[in-house]
Amino acid sequence: MIEDQLMVTPRHVICVLGTGLDLDAVESIAEEAGFEFDPEYSEAEPDPRMPGAFRASAAEASFTDADWEAVESHDTVAYILSRPILPGMGPLVSELLLALTAKLLRSGATAVKNESNGLAHGRDRWLEMADDLAAADDNSVPLYFAWVKRPIVDGSLHFSCGMHLLSQPDIEVVDAGPEEARKLIDALALYMLTEERGQHLSDGEGFRVSEDAPRWVLSQHPCDRYEDDDFFFNPHGYWRLTRDQ
Repeated sequence: MIEDQLMVTPRHVICVLGTGLDLDAVESIAEEAGFEFDPEYSEAEPDPRMPGAFRASAAEASFTDADWEAVESHDTVAYILSRPILPGMGPLVSELLLALTAKLLRSGATAVKNESNGLAHGRDRWLEMADDLAAADDNSVPLYFAWVKRPIVDGSLHFSCGMHLLSQPDIEVVDAGPEEARKLIDALALYMLTEERGQHLSDGEGFRVSEDAPRWVLSQHPCDRYEDDDFFFNPHGYWRLTRDQ
């Protein structure tokens, strides 16, 4: 049951790359912002797995040639963790981490990916989202695009990963094409993040992207895609969207 899973608290884990990156400086910047530097896995030497790991993290969507060169030529890897995210605190923690990510990139880091959602952005995209966040009256939109990976494909299913970092359920769409699924995931996620009514959805309720769009039916499920000790695990479960017959 979802009520039982809520005992699990998610946390952000980011991987930070650089060339000649000062790990002591990274630790100081992270701790000043309220985050934890991981000395066990951080090291002043290259990790040959990183190019593949960034490709698996959807980096192609915003990476430039310079970003790929930064990953290929890195010689330093740092890991930074948030404290466990208590219920309802996801947006605040995610806001602080996006600001920290931008500060690290402006202080010598060259590439960043998130281990808690399998998502990476190029340097310019990270900085753009951090600037959007600083200028936004509502932080929901920049945080969503910064921290939620979508759509992920598994057979006939398309789903998101990362809404747990914003203290919300993830979203799964049954039997839709990638573009239709992405639009549905984005629309429902932003509805949950920006509208009071979005906090009170119920099983069997209908959802449409627009008034004249097809109707989809919501059903709530506990997270069964990942084990509860996986960084991707969402204790809030997920909403499944099934096309109304």
